[in-house]
Amino acid sequence: MSDDLFDELGIQSSSKPSSSPQQPEGGAPSRKALRKSKRKRRFRRRIITTLVLVLTLGLVAGGGYYAFTQIVPTQEVATDYTGPGEGSIVVTIPDGATGNEMADILVKKGVVASKKAFVKAYNANTNSSQIQSGTFTLKKRMSATDAVAALLDPRSRADHTVTIPEGFTKAQVKARLVKVAGFKAEDVEAAFTNTKDIGLPDSAGGNVEGWLAPATYTIPDNATATGVVASMVQKTKDRLKEAGVKEADYQQVLIVASIAEAEVNDPSYLGKVSRVIYNRLADTAGETKGMLQMDSTVRYGTGKTGGIPTDAELADSNNKWNTYVHAGLPPSPIGNPGLEAIKAANKPEAGNWLYFVTINLTTGETLFAATSAEHQVNVAKLTAFCKQNPKVCSSGSSGS
Repeated sequence: MSDDLFDELGIQSSSKPSSSPQQPEGGAPSRKALRKSKRKRRFRRRIITTLVLVLTLGLVAGGGYYAFTQIVPTQEVATDYTGPGEGSIVVTIPDGATGNEMADILVKKGVVASKKAFVKAYNANTNSSQIQSGTFTLKKRMSATDAVAALLDPRSRADHTVTIPEGFTKAQVKARLVKVAGFKAEDVEAAFTNTKDIGLPDSAGGNVEGWLAPATYTIPDNATATGVVASMVQKTKDRLKEAGVKEADYQQVLIVASIAEAEVNDPSYLGKVSRVIYNRLADTAGETKGMLQMDSTVRYGTGKTGGIPTDAELADSNNKWNTYVHAGLPPSPIGNPGLEAIKAANKPEAGNWLYFVTINLTTGETLFAATSAEHQVNVAKLTAFCKQNPKVCSSGSSGS
């Protein structure tokens, strides 16, 4: 402790020689003077001790705070922008991204001010779990609440999702690509016929029917109709391989799968219906004479997607897909089958059935028979159902 410091504090340092207590005339100091001198020395010692203690505690506290800040990270402040934002920026949210992962992406892109603000807004929005992966056009410097709302708004998407249901025909696929994805009808039609660029196998005979895999597709703004159709064809190839179909059998399996899928409402029957088709193809000299006699194929040839064919339609030999008058498989698939139908067509269930009929068009209950006599008993059950439910039967398919 420097003497100068004590001087500044108005305290005499103990290191300096202290002045002698005032002595009375005659020499020796009085008792009163001695007591006063001792009290001054004790006071100085207390002051010195207190100052040392304060300085020591200050150094310890400062060092502790520094160490704490190095070990424990400072908590992020939930800074946030205000308002709807400005400009625009394209942001991609990957599949399965969590709210925290979205926040990291948006902070990096300059969309929101902080991760904490976005996560707070994400958790506060009860619909946030419905945010889908994909590409979005957002604004920079958005409030976190507005950013969450924008990710939930379909109008913010910079891409489109198109769902192709199982069994859709190529005409239905074309209509959906035009309506939902925004392609021009002529561009889709051109893609269908551009067999080289879409990778359509020669066995398809230039017809994309059956090769447009049912699925949900994400279509960016810069996508082309040819590119999208090519991805559908490739997905069908992948599914054929997954199902273990030999390349030489691709087209036949797709035809059988498309018919089986069109004939039943319950996928659990796909394997049995596929077996009926193969049994009928082999029964060239028996009851069926190799004819499939499937309503679904007749409807396809007439351009219809529902209902029971009329007698005139069943007798029309000009309809190449009329399997009531033409033996064997039709010239092409009658729709685009899903993976389960493809698997069933490649490995059908074992059985000797030649007939089947859906006796309840509401539940899809279907009965199978090996002979025509057995089949007629089952058909009678369908007739009874239709008498009780005429409206249902007027728009359904009953089987073979």
